[in-house]
Amino acid sequence: MSRDFFGLSGRIVIVSGAGGGGIGTAVVRMVAEAGATVIAVSRSTENLNKHIEPLVAEGLSVVPVAADAATDEGIATTLEAVRSTEGTLHGLVNVAGGAGPAAWMPSTRVKREDWRGLFEWNLETMFFMSQAVAAELKAQQLPGSIVSISSISGMNTAPFHIGYGTAKAALVAATRTMAVELALDNIRVNAVAPGVTATPASSTYVDEDAERDRRAIAMGRRGTPEEQAGPILFLLSDLSSYITGQTLLTDGGLNLKWTHLGADNTSLFLKDESFRAAITQ
Repeated sequence: MSRDFFGLSGRIVIVSGAGGGGIGTAVVRMVAEAGATVIAVSRSTENLNKHIEPLVAEGLSVVPVAADAATDEGIATTLEAVRSTEGTLHGLVNVAGGAGPAAWMPSTRVKREDWRGLFEWNLETMFFMSQAVAAELKAQQLPGSIVSISSISGMNTAPFHIGYGTAKAALVAATRTMAVELALDNIRVNAVAPGVTATPASSTYVDEDAERDRRAIAMGRRGTPEEQAGPILFLLSDLSSYITGQTLLTDGGLNLKWTHLGADNTSLFLKDESFRAAITQ
């Protein structure tokens, strides 16, 4: 006899930051394959066409939505898509966030606009989307699960990346507080903290170096988007029905060794020596 272990059939899950071809896109596929209908949100129509439409063409239950999760208008557009989609709202995955190469610098060089930009994209986007989805679940008296992407940089030190690391640490704190407030409404709130993962975004400053990966990571290699999507699916699903307020490190044991810093305290994963020199000045 088959059994719906994940408990996602007939349920709707929003994935914010779905279209980048990395973790968000992997989550969309995996959650849809587990039986949910996925509202795949990206501010880039081009990315939706490139990465999400092929999933729709495969027959997966995915609804692409072009919206900016960092704005109230984008959140409203997302919830309108949920209300017009068959199924029961259940989950949210906050993937939207990150930091470009320009965000790397010594703490003595960080400007207010740098700091605010990183907090807006990595913390505010997560919080206000979570707030809106939680309010919708409460209004309908529905149980639910919210999962957000933190980072190993938010669980330890983040030399020359202080704005990003601090924003991701704040996301962990927000996760814990929301988990307490929403627990009696049967809405769970958790996070995952990826280590170095091979995604299109990370390829802008991380190159291929198998020997470095073996030295820095206990499992000897970087993770894949699918290896981040699996724990996220678990936290969304009924398999984790008694887990809330937690941040799961999904880093291949990088935190166990924590040897990825060189003699100058910059990350060994930075591939460009000129970039390494620039961020330390």
